Amino acid sequence: MIHFVVHEKGDGVGVVVVEGCAKGSKATGWIMEPDSTVKVELKSDIPIGHKVALKDFKVGDTVIKYGVDIGKVVAPIRKGEHLHVHNVKTKRW
Repeated sequence: MIHFVVHEKGDGVGVVVVEGCAKGSKATGWIMEPDSTVKVELKSDIPIGHKVALKDFKVGDTVIKYGVDIGKVVAPIRKGEHLHVHNVKTKRW
């Protein structure tokens, strides 16, 4: 079963596409380019439509999603944690 989707191999996050992605569970992601999978142990409950970190991030790091810079990290994020507005902010303002 696919739990999250990643656009390309260099992305640091995946988007959860099913309900019930709970802390402690193993989640499988589909990487669209190059059509492969990745597994991550979830460190947080992650709602459908939200992002899961695919690597550790430190404050100031850039987050890449769909090959695009989507913001900067404002609180440390571990691989498998929920990545959202509480720990990533836009660089626009």
